[in-house]
Amino acid sequence: MKALYGQQNSPGEEMTFVFQERESLPPTRDHDVKVQVRACALSWMDTKLLSEVKLKKELVPVGREISGVVLEVGSKVTFFQPDDEVVGILPLDSEESGVCEVILVHEHYLVHKPQKVCWAEAAGTVRDGLRAYTALHYLSQVSPGTSVLVLDGASPFGTIAIQLAQHRGAKVISTAHSLEDKQYLERLRPTGEGGRQPLVARVIDVSHGKIDVAESCLEETGGLGVDIVLDAGVRLYSAEDEPTSKSQLLPHKHDIITLLGVGGHWITMEKNLQLDPPDSHSLFLKGATVSFLNDEIWNLSSVQQGKYLAILEDIMEKLSSSVFRPQLDEPIPLYEAKVSMEIVQKNQARKRQVIQF
Repeated sequence: MKALYGQQNSPGEEMTFVFQERESLPPTRDHDVKVQVRACALSWMDTKLLSEVKLKKELVPVGREISGVVLEVGSKVTFFQPDDEVVGILPLDSEESGVCEVILVHEHYLVHKPQKVCWAEAAGTVRDGLRAYTALHYLSQVSPGTSVLVLDGASPFGTIAIQLAQHRGAKVISTAHSLEDKQYLERLRPTGEGGRQPLVARVIDVSHGKIDVAESCLEETGGLGVDIVLDAGVRLYSAEDEPTSKSQLLPHKHDIITLLGVGGHWITMEKNLQLDPPDSHSLFLKGATVSFLNDEIWNLSSVQQGKYLAILEDIMEKLSSSVFRPQLDEPIPLYEAKVSMEIVQKNQARKRQVIQF
């Protein structure tokens, strides 16, 4: 039985991915669930984070978002039985690679998969759904009438965040990084009765660099500013100091502070965010907050276990009722997993990549 692993010979070097022959699985422990994997989504691996939490190994298991069928359960497992369909996210310290036919998972990392949800959608939505819930329900409180700016809304995470915000009654504004992204966002519609109204109230095309995001958001909100901002990274310096074309599509931190409304929430994925005293003063005057979006917190402590599983169950329920319609690429066969993971690690995939068994 083969499994996919990543290896990095020295810090800063690109990761390489290899299939390794696995020995037979150890006996199922009391709380373990043996799962036959049917689909596994591929996500970018944060090697720096793994080093910081002392989990860096020579071979790092690849693929943590899985869906599959229960083959066997440990003697103290209460939530599952053989033949149940399950989905979950393997913890950061897992020894198991999700890109493997059969794995062992602790029962507290799994929830039931609704029957009408396909394997690839379940595995491909669970992490983006968790991120969106963390941002919109725990780091901020999205509610009817709030305005939400989702930057790079056509990304897999952006799509789910837009769908969740709109489902909760928020007015959504989004940025698009290309004409194709803009057309995709303008076509998004809710399911059911209100299916004619677009999900996104305004799409701001930033691909040419001519449109001022802050100005557009203030115009859309009647000068009041946005209640919640979800960024996809920000520029910390002026355009001359950040030459990469990718960062040119990101707004400057000052733009985000400008477009935030009074009491607004800025939820950032920029782990190296630096705020100068004038920036902090502007945020203070607005009574605004800055929160860092790190969805790994749920599994780094077991205090929130019940809440975490409730979120995963709710994500599956929303997938089942078509509130969530993820941005997935065509399912990928196992023999192409290595190449697909290389693309994901280089941040070159615009849709969620899912390996189907």
